[in-house]
Amino acid sequence: MSDTQASPAPEQQPGSATPGTELDPLAQAQAELAELKAKSAELADQFLRAKAEAENARRRAEEEITKARKFAVEAFAESLLPVCDSLEAGLTIKDATPEQIREGAQATLRQLSAALERNKVIAIAPAPGSKFDPHQHQAISMVPSEQEPNTVVGLLQKGYTIAERVLRPALVTVAAPK
Repeated sequence: MSDTQASPAPEQQPGSATPGTELDPLAQAQAELAELKAKSAELADQFLRAKAEAENARRRAEEEITKARKFAVEAFAESLLPVCDSLEAGLTIKDATPEQIREGAQATLRQLSAALERNKVIAIAPAPGSKFDPHQHQAISMVPSEQEPNTVVGLLQKGYTIAERVLRPALVTVAAPK
């Protein structure tokens, strides 16, 4: 071997730094750990903020639902007030004739029907001969009839829907099979 040939570099032992290199593996691991800790703290902060925001949104939604339930009947009650006023006015008349009482009752019934319709409470009053619908009608009895079986023969009590949902089914009698 000549003096000009480079000798192989001595093997480095674990944990020892090479000359001129500032970061040894331990320092690199510590730097990486610090970076990961900062990233973890940032993600934890983002998570807590998102969790608090979701909780606030849930709480606001619950408050809105509570208010909606509390005041949902307000418009309905407001439309019934004139009906109440009419009934009270009718009761103040001391010497009303049966005809006047009937007229007042009919006028008040029209007011009530209009108030119900404005609030989407619609009467179910099937005509005789119409098809029996178990979703809207309740058969009280089956009676012999010249009509087709399972058709409405008579209406005993109106039913009502509210926003297309049955509030009370109509009570009907139904034609019995022949």
